[in-house]
Amino acid sequence: MSEGQRPIIIRRKKVVKGHHGGSWKIALADFMTALMALFLVMWILSTASEEELEGVAEYFNTSLSAAMAGGDKTTASDSAIPGGGPDPTHQDGERMRIDRRSQTRPSDERRTFRNLQSQLESVIEEDPRLRDLKDQMRLDMTPEGLRIQLVDSEQRPMFELGSDQVEPYMRDLLRTIAPLLNELTNPISITGHTDSLQYASGQENYSNWELSSDRANASRRELISGGLDPDKLLRITGLGDRVPMTESEPGDPVNRRIAILVLDRRAKERIQSQGDPGATIGLPPSPAGESLRSDINMVPIQQFRQGLREATTGE
Repeated sequence: MSEGQRPIIIRRKKVVKGHHGGSWKIALADFMTALMALFLVMWILSTASEEELEGVAEYFNTSLSAAMAGGDKTTASDSAIPGGGPDPTHQDGERMRIDRRSQTRPSDERRTFRNLQSQLESVIEEDPRLRDLKDQMRLDMTPEGLRIQLVDSEQRPMFELGSDQVEPYMRDLLRTIAPLLNELTNPISITGHTDSLQYASGQENYSNWELSSDRANASRRELISGGLDPDKLLRITGLGDRVPMTESEPGDPVNRRIAILVLDRRAKERIQSQGDPGATIGLPPSPAGESLRSDINMVPIQQFRQGLREATTGE
């Protein structure tokens, strides 16, 4: 290169790209952790028992202020207005809300009934005399409460044939469960059932109606002999052969049975309201939680007969 010729210098601007950062990784990690936690909670809820689910629901029903202060879950207020009523000092409105909520907690009764069911099953299983009878003792939950059914079998009837004489093993069973029934404050209803086999004399003298009633009453006597408080008995009835067991023939031995029903609060109120001609029968709450009641007013029988006489005779 000659001395008079300048060198050609090319300047190229170096482009430095900024680092993209790792914030997206943190967001993805948080999302995956939350998703894993969600799946874990769903799996736990799918395997939890009904009692555990009720406990979880009760926990989330507790207000935050009450939970932080260690308040009672069943009575703590979550109302933003003190008292929730016209008199904040005496809290009449809040007391009414709490009382009404405590009166409409069927889950508590159901939990008590399930505990009683477990106790009955354990007692029968542990007693060698009664262990063979567990197949003839059926426990189930009904809309009215816990039902304990003692059913017959061809090999081991609960009563003598066509009689209300209690067999010895039936007597032992009734006297064993009587103390367990005493542990609850709920009243008890006893119903007798028979199969469809009729007496030779027909329905005139002694029929399945009398037999079912007598067997229910005989069961009542055995329960009282076993220690049951007589004041807990609310109803003793006999239904004859009119209510057979589901998926059974009318003449099957399982229809010869005694049903002991531990009544819940609503069933108790429905039975007791039958003695009041002006009472309205309360129905179970709707799925939305609103109480339904009958708007039909019961007409006295004398007024009904008078109206019928006037309609037929024109008086």
